[in-house]
Amino acid sequence: MNENIKSEIRALRENSAIAYIASVNEDGYPQTKAMMVLEHESMKVHYFSTNTSSKRVSQFRKNPKASVYYCDNEQFKGALFTGTIEVCTDYETRALLWDDASLKYYPKGINDEDYSVFKFTAETVNYYHGLKNTTLSIDEI
Repeated sequence: MNENIKSEIRALRENSAIAYIASVNEDGYPQTKAMMVLEHESMKVHYFSTNTSSKRVSQFRKNPKASVYYCDNEQFKGALFTGTIEVCTDYETRALLWDDASLKYYPKGINDEDYSVFKFTAETVNYYHGLKNTTLSIDEI
């Protein structure tokens, strides 16, 4: 596998401020939402904070299948990660993303019942650039 493609995928993931998260609604239709990228721990596991009361939380609890898309609009590059999302409400996972700026969204702090974290675990990634698609298992990156 081309090492250049792997490094481009890693750079795209690490340099994106926004990711697009897709869930499946109760009628079986995909729905996409932009979310701030807050963590860059690994290519396989991605974390996002969200409101427990959001419709995405109920959708992922019913159907954990998901995708996360990172893109560079100026260079027409994109990496579509496919996998599953777990809704986490435990203290340890919440603490991973918490900072005091989150108080404006979760006024009761880290233990606010409306504060949850999505833990996305990728299985594959499809990389698009230069009119070409390359699909890799997450273990190949």
